[in-house]
Amino acid sequence: MELTAILTPAEEGGYIALNPETGTTTQGETVEEAISNVQEATALYLTQDLLRQAGLSPDEYIEAL
Repeated sequence: MELTAILTPAEEGGYIALNPETGTTTQGETVEEAISNVQEATALYLTQDLLRQAGLSPDEYIEAL
C-alpha cells in the first residue's frame, strides 16, 4: 500500500508530517525522523481501524498481548 506524507517545516524547527489519507500527524527534528514517525503513527492508526472493523476493541487487544 502506498500512502502520502506531506512534510512542512515547523516554526520552532524540525518538520511536521501529515498523512492526508488517515489524518495522522506527527513531527520530527529531521526529514528522516518525521517520515519514520508518520509511518509509525499511520501503521498504528490502520491497525486500530482493522481491529474495530473486526469487532475488537484496540484496548482489549493490546491488554491481551
